[in-house]
Amino acid sequence: MNYATEKNNRVYIMGEIVSDATFSHEVYGEGFYEFLVRVMRLSGQADVLPITVSERLIEGSALSRGSTICALGQFRSYNKLENGKSRLMLTVFVREILREIPGNNPNSIVLSGYICKPPVYRTTPFNREIADILVAVNRAYNKSDYIPCIAWGRNARFVRNLSVGEKVAISGRIQSREYQKRFSENNVKTMTAYEVSVSKLAAFDNAEDFDIDSEFELYTLGRGDKNHLQMSDNIV
Repeated sequence: MNYATEKNNRVYIMGEIVSDATFSHEVYGEGFYEFLVRVMRLSGQADVLPITVSERLIEGSALSRGSTICALGQFRSYNKLENGKSRLMLTVFVREILREIPGNNPNSIVLSGYICKPPVYRTTPFNREIADILVAVNRAYNKSDYIPCIAWGRNARFVRNLSVGEKVAISGRIQSREYQKRFSENNVKTMTAYEVSVSKLAAFDNAEDFDIDSEFELYTLGRGDKNHLQMSDNIV
């Protein structure tokens, strides 16, 4: 994988596997499976995140419901056809399983990409400022991932002035959020949204103020590191 595109999108998670693995897809004869991982916040709340893992990594690390996964990867998107409509799906694509915990933060992400929709700025009834942005992050094989992000406070004020096509660097965590979606008067379903909660953001014109390596607090392990088990470079 090209180092520049690998560096654009890095995730570290540690949490408990809370679902059985289900088959997702196959690429060049390699099977991929999905399951859910509960990642605790410092507040005591939890985010339940979708994870995609190669069968090779599962076989090499005995991952199962109730066990703990500690991994490095990327936050990726893909389109899934549901009821005749295309829906943007998000998953943490695991590239490395770690033997040991390299840091205290169980949920870290850094992204570098382009604003691909006009930011949506709003305030809550309690005057809390929020801005939603969609960031396109380049990936190997001429693909891109489209990552929803949510910014707060002064980051929200900064984001609302950005234009489509501007490049940004972001650090934060991945969060899950339940919401109610009404399909008809009598059909309301509870859905789950996944997004990056932004802790730090910079336009790329100010890239010298944002060291994407140091923002990823934990580090990317080298091939020879004792914590490294296996890697998968295939695509979702």
